[in-house]
Amino acid sequence: MRLDKYDVKILQILATQGRITKSHLAEAINLSVSPCWERVKRLEEAGVIEGYGAKINHNVLSKKTPVIVEVTLGQHSANSFERFEQAMQECDEVADCFATGGGVDYVLRVVASDIDQYQRLIDHWLVSDLGIERYYTYIVTKTIKHQQEALSIDDTQL
Repeated sequence: MRLDKYDVKILQILATQGRITKSHLAEAINLSVSPCWERVKRLEEAGVIEGYGAKINHNVLSKKTPVIVEVTLGQHSANSFERFEQAMQECDEVADCFATGGGVDYVLRVVASDIDQYQRLIDHWLVSDLGIERYYTYIVTKTIKHQQEALSIDDTQL
């Protein structure tokens, strides 16, 4: 999909100000409300804008323990990867799961109520025949930086 400068500006603004009004968005990109909103709808329909949401501070609601986990599978077959990835999709405690190259197969961000819950989850995975050969656990002691991914558009998309 080719984007012009107005589309890029709309995306940059909506990425940080998802609740901006139609009129304020139009004003910010120097278009009238109707053409601006047509662009937003086109970006939504094309799947560029997947949705809108609130950034929730989970620590205010309840204290959680974030854990980073590196996972290496014993077998590297399509079936092994599919089985593991399906289990991660179905696990509410897994906030992020990244397939990686360079030594480990997956890096996970798990959010558990405490270390005991995390360990029970790992124990469950190990007896569930997910093919985990090795895993390394890193307890997050402090979040230094956490932000939404910055919008980056290369010139070939314009």
